[in-house]
Amino acid sequence: MKAMIEKLHQLSSAEDFFRFFAISYDDKVVNVSRLHILRRFFQYIRQAEGLSADHDATLFMVYRNLLLNAYNDFVISTPAEQKVFRVLQEADGGRHISLDSLRESLPARPDN
Repeated sequence: MKAMIEKLHQLSSAEDFFRFFAISYDDKVVNVSRLHILRRFFQYIRQAEGLSADHDATLFMVYRNLLLNAYNDFVISTPAEQKVFRVLQEADGGRHISLDSLRESLPARPDN
């Protein structure tokens, strides 16, 4: 198990993860959602921590399926809909800044 985890630590891009797990992917999906896919993948791993894998082969298949699930989330949906990151979770339209508060924050104009 440690050997596979060490290999995962060496991967740096979404494409590296897809190649490592031998998952075919659409460049268009990955180019738009790469960070979201990886974040969701690691969320799935955290949720599955109770899984016991005695062999790298078993762990490989579990993680492969989790990455595939994360990828598929973004094949059928957008990052804005999935709301993986906090900034998107809070972007429900409830937060706004009034024009008056913006005007008040501007420095005073010198009189000419």
